[in-house]
Amino acid sequence: MEMIGQPARNEAAEYYFTYIDKAQTTDILGHLDAQTVELLAYFATISEERSLHRYEPIKWSFREALSHINDTERVFAFRAFWIGRGGGEAPLPGFDQDLFAANACAGTRSWASHVDEFQSIRAATMTMLRSLPPEAWSRSGTASNNLVTTRALAFMIAGHAEHHRRILLERY
Repeated sequence: MEMIGQPARNEAAEYYFTYIDKAQTTDILGHLDAQTVELLAYFATISEERSLHRYEPIKWSFREALSHINDTERVFAFRAFWIGRGGGEAPLPGFDQDLFAANACAGTRSWASHVDEFQSIRAATMTMLRSLPPEAWSRSGTASNNLVTTRALAFMIAGHAEHHRRILLERY
């Protein structure tokens, strides 16, 4: 399914265009497929030992960063599912990334387990997005006190992962 253009500026809060703008495509599903291959190849270059590295003492390790990517994709994908399926007018709650990161205990799990989790989450995300009928992509709802469309959420998933990939490449 080819998507028509980038989300309009009124499809998400301006903050989220930090992510949306990183996915310059009209085919978000193809983009996500290609990104999955690219990310898995990159993750394969990181050893278990290196996955514990932090570029500063207070910054996340590779494991914590990937755990965050995984958690965020779950949240964004659930929002896309809920809104895309017409889940109603009730606003969806916010997502406190620091709270989730603190409770993930990412450093106690192997790097390989985080990579496997990413692969499983992304596969589930792709299956769900591919199941959406055309009209679902323009549906909107409220999440974190902001209006957002299903289409914007799909772009946010790709852009958020890209945002963190760039940080990992540049700083680690």
